[in-house]
Amino acid sequence: MLVRREVPGDVDAIRAVTEAAFAARPGGEAQLVDRLRADPGWIPALSLVAVVAGSVVGHVVCTRATLSGEPVLGLGPLSVSPEHQRAGVGKALAHTVLGAADALGEPLVVLLGDPGYYSRFGFELASEHGIEPPQAEWAPHFQVRTLSAHRPSLRGRFRYAEPFERL
Repeated sequence: MLVRREVPGDVDAIRAVTEAAFAARPGGEAQLVDRLRADPGWIPALSLVAVVAGSVVGHVVCTRATLSGEPVLGLGPLSVSPEHQRAGVGKALAHTVLGAADALGEPLVVLLGDPGYYSRFGFELASEHGIEPPQAEWAPHFQVRTLSAHRPSLRGRFRYAEPFERL
């Protein structure tokens, strides 16, 4: 498996992987990735694909978000094609995007997801860091991973890139 940056020729494969990974929510996450790609919050260096035998089998993206007006990152979606799930693809994508974000000097990454899964990457409940989700009911699944440039003063209300608000 190779993890690399997304290139223009990957767009259709990313859409197919995302649709397959989120088949229970047809169109939602795949359309979100397309909208994020067109948003000013898109960060090309943080849109990564996992490739096996020449085919894209996974994708992860971090986009510009804000925390009380300060720039931070929102992670998601993270997608792995069903036939490659539970084979380390998601793990490789998560570790790689977090390392890339840290290398870019980003202070933290926030996501909405399963704490049982994301805790293995160092994510903790955002409330423990004084970070409020856009919607209060998200709190049990709203998590943060601090990076090297983190400052404890980064607290307050989190806001994803605008396309997330249209989900």
